[in-house]
Amino acid sequence: MSQDGHCAAARSDDIGAVVVATFPMPAGLVFDWHTHDDHQLAWAATGVLAVRTQATAWVLPPTRALWIPAGVRHETLTSGSAAIMRSLYLRPAPCPIDWTEPTPVAATSFLAELIGYLESPGLDADQRAHAEAVLVDLLKPVAMTTIDVRMPSDERAREVAGALASNPADGRTLSDWGRHVGASERTLARAFLAETGMSFGRWRTTLRLQAALPALAAGDPVGNVARRLGYESASSFVAAFRRETGRTPASLFARPGPG
Repeated sequence: MSQDGHCAAARSDDIGAVVVATFPMPAGLVFDWHTHDDHQLAWAATGVLAVRTQATAWVLPPTRALWIPAGVRHETLTSGSAAIMRSLYLRPAPCPIDWTEPTPVAATSFLAELIGYLESPGLDADQRAHAEAVLVDLLKPVAMTTIDVRMPSDERAREVAGALASNPADGRTLSDWGRHVGASERTLARAFLAETGMSFGRWRTTLRLQAALPALAAGDPVGNVARRLGYESASSFVAAFRRETGRTPASLFARPGPG
């Protein structure tokens, strides 16, 4: 779907301060970089969404939604399999929420029901106004782990980084990679440290953890995810994940309560 088609849904109905639009998203679909005049709440009713801004990226299972302030440039895509995205568009003028940065919120079962209610065409003005007020009360920020991986700019280090991004489980040493790209181990080590702020070993660990997020969000068993990323055991993967994020994989996408 084009950017224009994505945005048009928010303008197709000007009743009330909140418009709900549903977008079936086949695997691999991308809503390319764009902005909205309205605030957006992006939520995956099924599947897993990824939302990227210039600064960071979020992986969103059905237990999380992302508040995207009006004017923030972003792209939205499926993360893995197909998804159904339900987006709420809120006019900025009457909206009491003043968050200036994209903000994750808990997508409780109550919030999911309320989104469906707001999409009902038969609501009168009083019913809609009350539901919109309840919606605002339900949007509570939650801490959410994001794992950003900076790519090196050195041509040979970037070749290594690109190969590992395609196959994070590749276990070759930096010496092995040096022979592959025609650079010494020391040269590559210096390039990764200077251009990513991390040693090669930590950079590769961070890349693997970032690659794990979509699978964890989709509910894949931790042991399976660990093996696909080249870890010898689930416990070593969990230990690396905790060192980097301060949390365990199991806690990262825990379902919030009903409120």
